[in-house]
Amino acid sequence: MEVYLDHAATTPVRAEVVETMLPWLTGGFANPSGAHRPARRARRAIDDARDQFASALGCRPGDVVFTSGGTESDNLAVQGVLDGAGGVAVCSSVEHPAVLQVVEATDGRLVDVDAGGTVDLDRLEAALDDDVSVVSVMTANNEVGTVQPLAEVTDLVRRRAPQALVHTDAVQAAAWLDLRELMDRVDLLSVSAHKFGGPQGVGVLVVRTRGALAARQVGGGQERGVRSGTHNTAGIVGAGRAVELAAAHREVDAARIAGLAQRLLVGLREAIPDLVDTGAAAGRHRLPGIVHVCIPGVESEALLFLLEGDEVYASAASSCASGAQQSSHVLAAMGIEPALSFGALRLSLGHASTDADVERALTVIPAAVRSLRSTDPSTVPRTVAS
Repeated sequence: MEVYLDHAATTPVRAEVVETMLPWLTGGFANPSGAHRPARRARRAIDDARDQFASALGCRPGDVVFTSGGTESDNLAVQGVLDGAGGVAVCSSVEHPAVLQVVEATDGRLVDVDAGGTVDLDRLEAALDDDVSVVSVMTANNEVGTVQPLAEVTDLVRRRAPQALVHTDAVQAAAWLDLRELMDRVDLLSVSAHKFGGPQGVGVLVVRTRGALAARQVGGGQERGVRSGTHNTAGIVGAGRAVELAAAHREVDAARIAGLAQRLLVGLREAIPDLVDTGAAAGRHRLPGIVHVCIPGVESEALLFLLEGDEVYASAASSCASGAQQSSHVLAAMGIEPALSFGALRLSLGHASTDADVERALTVIPAAVRSLRSTDPSTVPRTVAS
């Protein structure tokens, strides 16, 4: 059986979403920027989706700007403020590259995190001054699942740099947290449909303060001039249905998946005693669907290869670039040594995950680790990590 444990990368599209999209992939193909009846129908469908996002996120429909995904939404938020207002950007050191690389490229300021991946509020305060125009701190981390203390973050920004806009990348959190609780605190918020059962290629940037945001993509004037380009009608309609379903099922899904994730983590600890629970320092402040561990003496690339052979699909917090393995910037910021981070494994569950998935993973993963360690006994650690 195939076991998909990479929901943090992308989720299966819900059947109800596919059903909603189909008419717009066949008969409803008109360009919604047109003036004739089919175009007006498409435009109404997009407006309906805008209403669905506004309801789910707790904002006004006019605040919803459709984009091509989370990366574009993040870029538009941070770079758009810098282009429109100038100044300096500030972000945490564990942000998604869509934020982090913009801040680094513009000589912005990075704020350290603690061992659990939580932003250091004292260091954030030290980074804030009259020059700061935008502060971006993600709602929850995409690798280890740490949920950031956004209430404290926003209070600090309003007090120390009241001129700055606050952006949060909520892409990973949208499936699990009620973002309506954040909306009154932030100025800009990013989500992406494929993280909560919607199609790939559709994102949203909520823009509650429009004046200081400069468009990054111009031409047709769509999305009230903030983001030009022909609308992806079918994708947007599907995204609207997906966010509606995610909101409706969130509480039940979160409780069920938290139970599965806990069983997975406990089982892995029993089978691999020296395993390190990377998110342990964050305590209860992490997403229910992400189990992130580091396995001493095992390289992620080799482990994932064996898992794929047994049809268990997961991911690592490290990547291979030009033939050389590089450790995750998130794990490095959390103070995890590169030698340990090379054994990172992210197992992410979602709405489609089942008990059978967890049981199969608990059979396959320990066996793969034993196989790798028996192949190269020198990689077996002599001490057990706490």
